[in-house]
Amino acid sequence: MPLMTDTPNGVVEADKFGHLFGYPIKHSLSPLMHNTIFQNIGLNWHYSLLESLDMSQFLKLTKDPNFYGSAVTMPHKLAILPHLDSLTPSCREVGACNTIYLRTIAGVRTLIGTNTDVIGVRDAFYANVSDPDSTFHDRPAMVIGGGGAARSAVYALKKWMRATRIYIVNRDDVEVAAVIKECEVRGFGEGLLHVRTPEEAEGLEGPGAIVACVPNFPPKTAEEVRARGVIEVMLAKEHKGAILEMCYHPVVWTEIAEASQREGWKVIIGTEAMIYQGIEQAKLWTGLNTEELPVDKVHKAIADELAKGQHA
Repeated sequence: MPLMTDTPNGVVEADKFGHLFGYPIKHSLSPLMHNTIFQNIGLNWHYSLLESLDMSQFLKLTKDPNFYGSAVTMPHKLAILPHLDSLTPSCREVGACNTIYLRTIAGVRTLIGTNTDVIGVRDAFYANVSDPDSTFHDRPAMVIGGGGAARSAVYALKKWMRATRIYIVNRDDVEVAAVIKECEVRGFGEGLLHVRTPEEAEGLEGPGAIVACVPNFPPKTAEEVRARGVIEVMLAKEHKGAILEMCYHPVVWTEIAEASQREGWKVIIGTEAMIYQGIEQAKLWTGLNTEELPVDKVHKAIADELAKGQHA
């Protein structure tokens, strides 16, 4: 029998419920994506935002028999780990959880944490680049940023995308050192190089894949100008590859995306990574495979939302 639950859009009737747990998350397109999936595969399930800092509130929801799973975002990706029954290898290796799903193991209801952010990075490239061999396989790659998204990008590039080495560019040297150290500790830090200056970038082989994990803003400080200079040198190199611009809020087309397109790079917008990590979540929650999920309809729903101008 369908149950009633309160959501930010009012009371909803559904058989099962899931959430995006984080703060702040009002801009998220995740509910549109997952509710589009459920509607098109005939499941009376509902997905809503849980914009909260209250871990105990969320953990109470996970015990509901009608809870099918959850997405987890900042600031909870690390804090949730001790509360889970089991972690997948990707979750352990990256050290962050963005997805919770349920399984019954030896008759016991088990909360499992995984990381689909890394899948989102990988699949965004392979779904949008027709010839990975000539574009980014067996070449250096580059990550712009120094936070959690940068760690996920390094993992995807190293584990699945055949990067020979990975350049890291960021305005904050301390953040880069922390990324490199953590990746080394977790077993995927070999071949990481902090590229500090445009002069250093001039002497390096050009990357084939770039993942940009920073907000969209014009460089102002000396450190920001220096980092942007490194990016410009890399974009100007003879080999033109593909760049995934993870930032899509408040604008989809960023300064880095514009510069990349101007230099002849294939630009993949950030909603692509969001969609493909969400497809992986839906597979875990529903038990269906990618071919059984309405990927095209999800793309259309997100594109239509972007066309309204809220995120464009």
